[in-house]
Amino acid sequence: MDTTADRMAAAYFDAIEFLCGVTPTGWYAERGTARAAVTGAGVATLNAAYDTEPEPDRESLDEMATEVGGRGVPWSIMVRGEAGGEIADLAARHGLAERSDLWLLACATGDVVFRADAARRKPVRQVGATESDLYTEALTQGFEAPEGVFGSLMGGGVLDAGPVTGYLAEEYGRPTGTGLGIRGPGVVGVFNIAVVPDARSRGLGRAITETVLLDGVAAGAGEAYLHTSAMGRPLYESMGFRPVEKWTVFEAR
Repeated sequence: MDTTADRMAAAYFDAIEFLCGVTPTGWYAERGTARAAVTGAGVATLNAAYDTEPEPDRESLDEMATEVGGRGVPWSIMVRGEAGGEIADLAARHGLAERSDLWLLACATGDVVFRADAARRKPVRQVGATESDLYTEALTQGFEAPEGVFGSLMGGGVLDAGPVTGYLAEEYGRPTGTGLGIRGPGVVGVFNIAVVPDARSRGLGRAITETVLLDGVAAGAGEAYLHTSAMGRPLYESMGFRPVEKWTVFEAR
């Protein structure tokens, strides 16, 4: 059955496969419906063994987990839906005992509630590969992550790659936020929405997200998707996004 969850999950998986192909330390493999995607960043969810179907192929997922787990980076196992005991046992065998939920949200672009006016979106501009270091620095500060955790994730030619558009918000000449759009056929994925701590609660996250979506619409996107933290979910739901599927993530404690 071709549901919204199926379409948006497929678009996300295509985006991650593409990202692994263009980021400098990326690696990707497939076995059955299972996948192994490694970006090389120091973030577990950016190096993952996962299955593209709601009912995982456990044997293939196990093989992909062995591959990703041997890459020497923080990593995770991700599955669509509520993982049963067999998947939890599989993850535990690989040393991944910390379990969490990850929500996939989606919205028809015609239903997006745009509230930021053009003046509020003015500080948001597109950036290319020549500014990847500046972008990565702002991304790191926005997520309050340790320095260097994203490594070369946004390096090389990532920000110049065809379906990828990077966004940087600046106030008084200082980077204050980031965003990333990855387009697929008829869809745009929203990634990397982050605002530095002292620039929050002023609508900047909304302005960046709206800019990503407006550019996606201009490129022909009729649907949009994203994953969200608990902190970001109220913002996205106020824009018209709705949860379409809960995923389960296993990481090391």
